[in-house]
Amino acid sequence: MSETTSRSIPHRTAGKAHVVTLRGEIDLLTAPALRAHLDSLTAGPGPDLVLDLRRVSFIDCSGLGVLCRARNRVLARHGRLRLVTDSVFLRRVLWHAGLAGVFEVLPGLPEGLAGTQPAGIADVPAV
Repeated sequence: MSETTSRSIPHRTAGKAHVVTLRGEIDLLTAPALRAHLDSLTAGPGPDLVLDLRRVSFIDCSGLGVLCRARNRVLARHGRLRLVTDSVFLRRVLWHAGLAGVFEVLPGLPEGLAGTQPAGIADVPAV
């Protein structure tokens, strides 16, 4: 697996929300690039971040750490973070990690945010 740069992590803006579509594995190798990308998206006041995790096949503790960091940054800046997943696996991981109820988890993209995926999504490695 090659290291992913933040430029290769697809995201789009829908209104005030940043929708970040992730796929593959979020692990020790991919977490640093994702963390840097999410840090840039949550740097300003009142960030609205939607992480589409429906194509994520695996997440380890470093990936969970990135999600928790993003949540803390968003809350500190009076924003909103939503995770989108229909995966029983990911919901189970959140539950076993004691994070069930910590995140706002949705089964699909909220109305108004659904739409065409960013160009190149099929080519995104790992993250």
